[in-house]
Amino acid sequence: MPGDRGAPPDEEPLIGDGVTLGITRVADTVRRPVRPFTATIQAYLAHLRQAGFSDAPKPLGIDEQGREVLSFVEGDVPREPLPPEATGEDVLAALAGLIRRLHDAAQSWTPPRDAVWATLPGTEAIPPVDIDAELVGHRDYCPGNVVFRNGLPAALIDFDLARPTTRLYDIANALYWWVPLLHPQDRTPALVSADISHRTAVFADAYGMSDRQRRDLVPLARRMVHRFHLTSRAAAEADPVFRRFWEQGVKDRMPRAEAWLAQEGTAIAARLTTSRDRTTG
Repeated sequence: MPGDRGAPPDEEPLIGDGVTLGITRVADTVRRPVRPFTATIQAYLAHLRQAGFSDAPKPLGIDEQGREVLSFVEGDVPREPLPPEATGEDVLAALAGLIRRLHDAAQSWTPPRDAVWATLPGTEAIPPVDIDAELVGHRDYCPGNVVFRNGLPAALIDFDLARPTTRLYDIANALYWWVPLLHPQDRTPALVSADISHRTAVFADAYGMSDRQRRDLVPLARRMVHRFHLTSRAAAEADPVFRRFWEQGVKDRMPRAEAWLAQEGTAIAARLTTSRDRTTG
């Protein structure tokens, strides 16, 4: 979003959720502070381009001020709570297809031995749930990281949390944000009464999830949401930005999400199986 009007005319501050400061737009590029994982993510983005996935920022090296340079991705980025026009089944299907293309392109990349990956502050000791990694995935499909064009998801930005993971974890992360896997109290108004099992099946069918992925989704999602709770609390204790998120609602939303998924997970799993039978029958 445009920021300080007092900025130099050739630099437009971009203000997101406040996690990463100092991001600006210069013409058709974005400049970001260099972090320990920057070189690894630039190598990953370069591979995606070479593999035919162009729906992500293009890495352009480092500028004269020592900042990371990426291509600016044109489009609209929704804000939370999601507006009604960003909640349709066509949006879910388009996002599923976008993530499937990302996964297929990422499958052939082997990270360098000296690869560095980002972690949330204070969470280093919390074990991951996406073990036995298959590929490097995005792992952070919050609305602010999905770019829309013509009303549908068309590109992904902010790969800061990308790291080795599984296809299923990446899928579960997207479902958490966009289906969403949340208690009705914490959903956008347009989705308070949504059929979450059906919406999950729409995404699964559009992605082309396998029988095993459908079978394993709910158990993984429950472990993932529990870890979200742990990491959110730990990050809040370690960093003022994440403490603000925690106090603004995360501290209540996460336990509600855990309890809701424990209650509704069986229905979601059953619908996934039914959907698979219909698409293959």
